[in-house]
Amino acid sequence: MIRAAWVFYLLLGLAGLVWIGTREELIPLALFVDAGGWWIDLGLGVAAGGALLGLWWLLARFLPAGRELERRIAELLGPLATDEAIALAFLSGVAEELFFRGAVQGSWGWLWATVLFAVLHTGPGLSFRLWTLFAIVAGGLFGGLLEWRGNLLAPIVAHFVVNAVNLSRLAGGGRRAGAAEGDRGSLRANERADDDAA
Repeated sequence: MIRAAWVFYLLLGLAGLVWIGTREELIPLALFVDAGGWWIDLGLGVAAGGALLGLWWLLARFLPAGRELERRIAELLGPLATDEAIALAFLSGVAEELFFRGAVQGSWGWLWATVLFAVLHTGPGLSFRLWTLFAIVAGGLFGGLLEWRGNLLAPIVAHFVVNAVNLSRLAGGGRRAGAAEGDRGSLRANERADDDAA
């Protein structure tokens, strides 16, 4: 699952770069960062990511579908080391923002970028519909940051913050579940060994 995610995000990021390069002929550095105001974009990205994490927390705290969504995502992730979760968060944040905000929004506008971003974040059942609604809000916010600031730094930082915190936390749940299963397996093996010895 994780290898497939890495390949998908690498291809998505590459598609975004090719699309932007075809449109612009030369990909401008200004698309990625404003040298004079990078610290503003960094702060806006952290703040936007924090606001989205607050929304996610409210959904998971007060809606059964939110708790179910977290459980299902943790199952899909499986055990994942913290450094793997952070690397995946970085790759997904950069690739998705390059594609959806840099390429799609730059060519077709904010609305299409937000809708297509939400479509990518969908799945079966009510809990995944909640994920799609969250993605509409997040995608709209990321697109608004690009429109306001004119570069991808704030959307990438915000996207990374959301993914890094959630992937680390949810994959940690997968590690705990895997460890608990391993403990149960060790206990069963020890019980069988005790039975064989008796």
